[in-house]
Amino acid sequence: MSPTAALPATPDRAHHLPAAGLAALVTAVLAGLPAVLDGVGALAAVLVLQLALVLSWVMVARMRGATASLVVGTATAVAADLVLVLPQRPELGGLLGVLAVGFLVSVAQQMLRSPRHHLVDSLAGAALLTTAVAALAALLLLGRSDEGRLVVTALAAGAALVVGHLVDRVLPRPVVAEGVPRGLVGAVLAVLAGAAVAWAARGLADLGMFRSLFVGAAVAGVVALVALAASYVAVEAGDDPGAGETSPWVLTVVQVVLPLAAAAPVALGLLTVL
Repeated sequence: MSPTAALPATPDRAHHLPAAGLAALVTAVLAGLPAVLDGVGALAAVLVLQLALVLSWVMVARMRGATASLVVGTATAVAADLVLVLPQRPELGGLLGVLAVGFLVSVAQQMLRSPRHHLVDSLAGAALLTTAVAALAALLLLGRSDEGRLVVTALAAGAALVVGHLVDRVLPRPVVAEGVPRGLVGAVLAVLAGAAVAWAARGLADLGMFRSLFVGAAVAGVVALVALAASYVAVEAGDDPGAGETSPWVLTVVQVVLPLAAAAPVALGLLTVL
């Protein structure tokens, strides 16, 4: 495909409605399980998201050595969670060791397979997967320090995803990226929705008016930006004629979980500093 070629058109209904529905479900799970099961609920919710992303990303990125990549991704997810769950005083810096080991194992796994076709693409996919599953683990620190912070973050991110997809289903204008059914109106309204929901739920995390608005807008902004990239990945993977058919469900998982992964450490940083 040439750099200037537009990606094939994707039906808006298939692109947006499943993602909006899954985003609503994920938000309910992230906000509800910790309230019912405390730390165990948060761990269960995060681990499910991590494993879903591992399986989906390996399929969407068409990583070579898929079985080994699944094992490495799953091991990275479990290790990242344990680093933030087992210590009495866990720190986000503990994930650096997990990322370092996970990346080295991914490189070794890709270099040892034969033949080494598409090595660069598979290495890039492995690096992104390792980073994303480790970033999702940051949600555990949010829930551990204050359960309300995890709930507010989940609600703000979920609202941004749902509103962004629903608005773009109706009005994907002005087009942000050629060939992808995402528009500027949807991105702006997604940020506003995230800020509004965080403000409405500020009492759950003992946040002030302006602090909640800022955190909600920042989290929603990250979600909206990464959701655009995830939509681009979904369109390109779904319409690649030389790669075979890709399940629409794994594309939907990537569209929802990848933006949440990007927003998790941002929310943790803002709620820790502010």
